[in-house]
Amino acid sequence: MPRQALTPPTPPPATHWAACHRVLHALSLSRLQAVVGTLAGLASITGAAFSLVQSAHPVDTGELVAIVQDAGSRRSVTGATIEVLTPQDAIVATLTPDATGRATQELKEGVYIVRVSHPRYSAEARRIQVQPRQTTEIRANLRSGSSSPLERAVNSGVGAVKKALRF
Repeated sequence: MPRQALTPPTPPPATHWAACHRVLHALSLSRLQAVVGTLAGLASITGAAFSLVQSAHPVDTGELVAIVQDAGSRRSVTGATIEVLTPQDAIVATLTPDATGRATQELKEGVYIVRVSHPRYSAEARRIQVQPRQTTEIRANLRSGSSSPLERAVNSGVGAVKKALRF
């Protein structure tokens, strides 16, 4: 009868707990402190960066979104002039819509008059209220007509007379 070679018995597979025990054994207290300190530092830097981003946007501002369209076709109107004025008619901003007929502007909280004009359309004006950290959207649906500088001058003169006479 031939003689068989004896093989040593295979050790049982390491359990999850045994693997964790080895890792913890290899990790000294100073290494553990270094890892915890690094994680705390990263959390601190992340919080500071988030704080800076938040302070970059003033708390008392909101966003105006103006969308300019042709009243009949609802297609975008480019080349229009959007004026944002105070109630005392001081110009705050002058905007031009993009190819989609949209223009945006960050404004301080308050009441504004938004006037939209285009040489081929009648001008349109609206009074708006901007709230902090909110978006105010207006859609200006322009109708065919004229908003020439002469017509605007006459209209603003009539408006001044009405205001003076308290109409």
